Amino acid sequence: MLKPIGWTLAALLVATYPAFAEEIRCGWLDNPTPANWFLVDRDEDWLISAQGGFQAEGLDRIPDLTEGEFVSFQASYGYACACMTVVTDPKEGKILSIQDLTQLPLRQCQEDPALPQREPG
Repeated sequence: MLKPIGWTLAALLVATYPAFAEEIRCGWLDNPTPANWFLVDRDEDWLISAQGGFQAEGLDRIPDLTEGEFVSFQASYGYACACMTVVTDPKEGKILSIQDLTQLPLRQCQEDPALPQREPG
């Protein structure tokens, strides 16, 4: 049984541990070089993966983007437009996990005034 100090400590841990919830984020999905992935949406440039470092859980849920509308600038690297169901850490600017991803027509991101402009594919 927890003593009063134990309950206090447990309550503090629960109160200070951030609650992360799934959310849908849409924007430019960038894969500029091997193992480097970012999502640029209206709020943030989210880190998904950094070569030799951080990797979001569910990275394998990103399909082969070259099968849809995709702008390639070196081999199979480039960017696409996508909506993702993710869990984020806003303080760190990271996507912690990917639950789902839907690739969209490039036009959808190009016509969104909240997103940075990119060259058409």
